[in-house]
Amino acid sequence: MNQNITANIFIAAAMVLATVITRFLPFLLFPAGKETPKYILYLGRTLPYATIGLLVVYCLKGLQFISYPHGLPELISIAAIAGLHLWKGNSLLSIGAGTVLYMVLIQVVFS
Repeated sequence: MNQNITANIFIAAAMVLATVITRFLPFLLFPAGKETPKYILYLGRTLPYATIGLLVVYCLKGLQFISYPHGLPELISIAAIAGLHLWKGNSLLSIGAGTVLYMVLIQVVFS
C-alpha cells in the first residue's frame, strides 16, 4: 500500500513538472524583446491546418461505406460544418453545430 502512494506521488509530480515545463519553456526560449525565429512563425501558420487535417482523417478512419448507415451521419455533418463555416466563418459555431448534428443523427435518426 505504501508503494502505491509513493508511486502515485511520483506520477503526480512528473505530471506537474511536465505541465510546468511546457508552459514556461516558450517564454524562456523566446523572450519578449527578442525576435521570434522564422521557422517558429512558419509552424504557427501551418500547424493548425495540419492538426485539423489529422483530426479529420483520424475521425473518419473507421468509416464503413458497405454497412448501414453507409457513412451518412458523418458525410451530412461534414457538409453542415463546411457550409456553416463558409456562410458564417465562425469555427466555434461550425464545429459545435456539426457535433450536435452528428450526435442527433447517430442517436435519433440512424439508431
